[in-house]
Amino acid sequence: MAIEDNPVSRIKYGEELRARREAAGLTQEELSQRAVMSRTHIAHIEAGRRRPDIADARRLDIVLGTGGFFERFLPSLDGPKVAEHFAEALEFEQQAILIRQYAPKLVPGFLQTEAYAREVLSSGHPPKDDEERDRLLAARLARAQVLDDFDKPVVWTMLDEAVLRRRIGGPAVMCEQLRHLVVLGESRRIRLHVLPYDAGAHAVLEGHVSLLWFSDLPPIAYVEGLKSGRVWELPSVVRQCQEVYDHALGDALSHTRSLALMRSIAEDYAHEAQ
Repeated sequence: MAIEDNPVSRIKYGEELRARREAAGLTQEELSQRAVMSRTHIAHIEAGRRRPDIADARRLDIVLGTGGFFERFLPSLDGPKVAEHFAEALEFEQQAILIRQYAPKLVPGFLQTEAYAREVLSSGHPPKDDEERDRLLAARLARAQVLDDFDKPVVWTMLDEAVLRRRIGGPAVMCEQLRHLVVLGESRRIRLHVLPYDAGAHAVLEGHVSLLWFSDLPPIAYVEGLKSGRVWELPSVVRQCQEVYDHALGDALSHTRSLALMRSIAEDYAHEAQ
């Protein structure tokens, strides 16, 4: 497993770095030259968008004469655990201004309800004890904070119909999960599209893909499989993933029809749960 940063502590780290840099009378550019770091990297650290590694922290301590302060501060950034292959993608997810994702089997992590997420995390192999599962659950639920602002990031989610039909945790859990998605869709916080079974073979049949755009970085693509995932930054590959997504979107139901289908299936689950 890899360590996910604690966003609050990361912001405090950045504020402390800015204060110490300004107290030393240095600009970001001057600090970057003396610490052999890029100015952009320092700007991201000060804004709480990036976690410095131990080598960064040691160079900052030397240049700013802080006696090991920034190196000692690093452990306070440690937060809940996430899968190692997802750690880099999570960092990008928190910075994105636009996310377009396709999920073939499960509701994407930051859209999952607590009951649904608990069932998913309880089903993995090797089995996890309750303490480990709850740490992972807390990390997954915290990802929903990406939706706290109404207009950023813009989120488009395309789901295979199998996501709606697969009984994760039973009918009551599924009813709650689908109704949660409907509320997000009806509130215009996210845009939802369902790829129905009768679409047959489609362009993104092979697996999960997330496309992310940023205000100050080139777009990326994240593709995930069984216990594996990869962030793609090569422009040609990212462009191909975007084209594949757009092609599949043409086979999907409209936002309105997708919400109607989710409501209908949720009602079926509700009747079954009674």
